[in-house]
Amino acid sequence: MTPAIAAAETAADWSALGCAVRLVVGEPRDLAVATTILDAELSAIDRVCSRFRTDSELSRVCADSAGRPVPISALLAEAVDAALWAAAASDGDVDPTVGRAMEQLGYDRDYAAIPTDAGPVTVVRRSTHGWRRIGLDRSALTLRVPRGVLLDLGATAKAFCADRAAGRIADALDGRGVLVALGGDVAAAGTPPPGGWSVRVQDVTGPVGAEPTGPTQVVSLPSGGLATSSTTARRWVRGGRVLHHILDPRTGVPVPSPWRTVTVAAPTCLAANVASTAAIVRGWSAVDWLVGLGLAARIVDRDGHVTLLPGWPVESDRP
Repeated sequence: MTPAIAAAETAADWSALGCAVRLVVGEPRDLAVATTILDAELSAIDRVCSRFRTDSELSRVCADSAGRPVPISALLAEAVDAALWAAAASDGDVDPTVGRAMEQLGYDRDYAAIPTDAGPVTVVRRSTHGWRRIGLDRSALTLRVPRGVLLDLGATAKAFCADRAAGRIADALDGRGVLVALGGDVAAAGTPPPGGWSVRVQDVTGPVGAEPTGPTQVVSLPSGGLATSSTTARRWVRGGRVLHHILDPRTGVPVPSPWRTVTVAAPTCLAANVASTAAIVRGWSAVDWLVGLGLAARIVDRDGHVTLLPGWPVESDRP
């Protein structure tokens, strides 16, 4: 599922990081500056954090570290710090050390390049729950990755990038409003339009501007973040077995969640992303967990039944 902006003052759309990108600003004069900043942020994140690029900094560090501290850039340190924060905040439900398991399941390249149906893979249930073994020193800018571990920052890097880019754009625009949507991760910063930003939340993924199918809702987002995790958006077939990209770190295989879509609203896009992904992993216990954290959410089960948790954003009065 990809939330799409339902009503935009001035918008630009393109693709990056394997997902649809939408940038919305409140004033036409701001679009060129905002686009330049967001494009630079996306390029930097791809060069530093991609596990699909052999020339990325992340790939180099995972290959070179073998349990020893190696020098890293400030940007990679921030991205890994965000991933480790996500692991701690979710009690390990969102774990960046699942990269090798992802590869073995066939998710070893940009999603668009994965064959939709290919030969079987050997699915081995084993724990990839290793985030506590990652050694990050933010002050010295070094990272230690155990031998054989491949970090996957995909669960958090887009949300981290959305927050970072939205904040930088709002600063450059002297506080005027901006909304950044990277696939299912949405971040808003600066002064919003009257009534907030209108964001369409849909259960079935579709391109921006297309007529949605399945349960859908347009909500008002004044600030902060909105993130969606789904077991139906990124799926592929291996030997007749349907796989998806949300793994249970305790088993290393796609989680058999009762939810097909979870969308969470939170003060930041990163916090919303972590909660929505962890909710998929937690299954039935996610409702009480989210309520206990005071996080508003929209949960859709396998049959399409929609549950709204307290505090969920109000319906937008704009189309």
